[in-house]
Amino acid sequence: MQWRTVTEHRFKLAEGPFWDGHEQALYWVDIAGRLACQLCAGHYRQWQFDEPISSFIPCERGDALVTLASGVYRLDLASAGDKPHLELVCVADPVVGNRANEARCDAEGRLWLGSMQNNLDADGGDVPVVRRSGGLFRVDAQHRVTQLLSDMGIVNTLLWNASADSLLSADSLDGVIYRYAINADGGLGGQEVWAGVQSRGTPDGSTLDVEGYVWNARWGGHCLMRFAPDGSLDRIIELPLSHPTSCVFGGPELTTLYVTSAAPAGCVGDLSGALLMADVGVRGMECHRFAG
Repeated sequence: MQWRTVTEHRFKLAEGPFWDGHEQALYWVDIAGRLACQLCAGHYRQWQFDEPISSFIPCERGDALVTLASGVYRLDLASAGDKPHLELVCVADPVVGNRANEARCDAEGRLWLGSMQNNLDADGGDVPVVRRSGGLFRVDAQHRVTQLLSDMGIVNTLLWNASADSLLSADSLDGVIYRYAINADGGLGGQEVWAGVQSRGTPDGSTLDVEGYVWNARWGGHCLMRFAPDGSLDRIIELPLSHPTSCVFGGPELTTLYVTSAAPAGCVGDLSGALLMADVGVRGMECHRFAG
C-alpha cells in the first residue's frame, strides 16, 4: 500500500478526521496544538484556540461544531483563523479536570462525545491519566445532553452498525474495543469485549467500510488493524509512523483512507505527526454532519 502525505504540515496530536461529502473537504484537529484544520479544493485553513480541541464536525446549517475542553461550541467558518468566533452549545461533561476526546455523529446527526481526564499540560505536553473519570454523552440537534456511560478511562472509536442497534467503542486504558447494545429507549446495554488486546499498539480511533469491517488506528503500533464484523483480526496495515490516532474514508468514491497521527517526544526519522492518505481499494461509509 502506497502512503503519501496530504499536506506538508506536522502536528503534535492530530485526531478526529472527518470527510464531508457535500464539500469534498477534510476536517481534523490537533488536540495538543489547539488547532482546527480544513482542507478543501487543495486549500488549507486552520483556526487557533486557547484550549485543547478534540473534534471538528460540520453542521447542516453551515457552521461547524468544535469540542473544546470547556464545552461544545459552534464555530463560524467565516471567522479569522486567529480570532475564531464561537457560540457555546452545551457543557456535555461537567466533571472538573476532564476534557473532550472522541466525537462522532450518528446517522441521525446526533453528536456522541467521549471524555477523559485531561492529559495535557499548558504547553501540550503529556500528563499521566490516573483516574477513570471519563464518560460518554449524546447531544441532539436541540442541544439536549444525555449521559450514556461513566467511569471510563480514555474513550476512543465510536461506530454504529447498519441497523443502529449496537455501538462499538474502545477504552484505550483497557486496550480493547467494546460492543454495547443500543436499547429501544436510546440507552446502552451491557458491555462486552468485541476485539480484545492485540500484539501491537492500543486501540485509538476507527472507521467503518461498506463490508462492515472496522479499520482501527493502533497507538504505538506503527499500523492499522482491520477487524471483521465478528471482531476477529482480518489483517494488519503497516504505516510509516509509530502513533496513528484515527482514520476516515474520503474522496469522491470514498476509497481513499486518511490517517491522522501524533508526534510524541523522541519520535524522529519517520512521518510522525503527518496526515497520510492511500487508496485502499475498499469503499468506506460516509460521515454524518451534526443535525443542528
